[in-house]
Amino acid sequence: MTEIRIDKLIRSRRKTIGLQITGDAKLIVRAPLFAPQNFIEELIQRKQSWIRAKQDFYKVRQRQVRRFIPGEEFLFLGQSYPLVAAEDLPKAIVFDGHLRISSLVLANARQHLESWYKAQAFEYIAQRVQHFAKLAGLGYKSIKINRATTRWGSCGPKDTLNFSWRLIMAPCDVVDYVVIHELMHLKQKNHSRKFWAEVAGMMPEYRQQERWLRAKGHLLAWPE
Repeated sequence: MTEIRIDKLIRSRRKTIGLQITGDAKLIVRAPLFAPQNFIEELIQRKQSWIRAKQDFYKVRQRQVRRFIPGEEFLFLGQSYPLVAAEDLPKAIVFDGHLRISSLVLANARQHLESWYKAQAFEYIAQRVQHFAKLAGLGYKSIKINRATTRWGSCGPKDTLNFSWRLIMAPCDVVDYVVIHELMHLKQKNHSRKFWAEVAGMMPEYRQQERWLRAKGHLLAWPE
């Protein structure tokens, strides 16, 4: 049987080992700082049936081809909108309660939609970062929108907050959770109990949003 590969190993002050299969079928292992590598590998061996079943599930999801044609459904802030071709639009993509694309750019629909999503992500996420940073009395250096596929957000060593543009497809509460999560890393550069207490202080129901990402994060996939 093919060996199971660890795509990412995250060590922290936690006491137990956690296994996560992401929406793109990658295995993330979260382990205590000094957990022996062989102990981690033994756990993976014991859990291999569960790991493979989860990875197979997400691989099937990934193979569902997204078509960039009128009528195809696209998510925006948790709601699904069919793509509508229209004439005489002032720009390539217009969102007015309907997701409209100019008939003139249908041949390059994917590129125009991705550019639109990135612009919307920066505008909306920047507003939410400013909102929660003000509530928490926190400062940050800058906000960047990137193409990350294995994480929704990150906090850089110089207090730069990074977010995947695909996050703008998720429900508003999920976006807020990721924003709060990264902002709290400005206080706690780890995933300690203090960190999660800070997150809970800003969003007591944050576990609901975590569960949404684990169960439905694959819906935010975008063909590479």
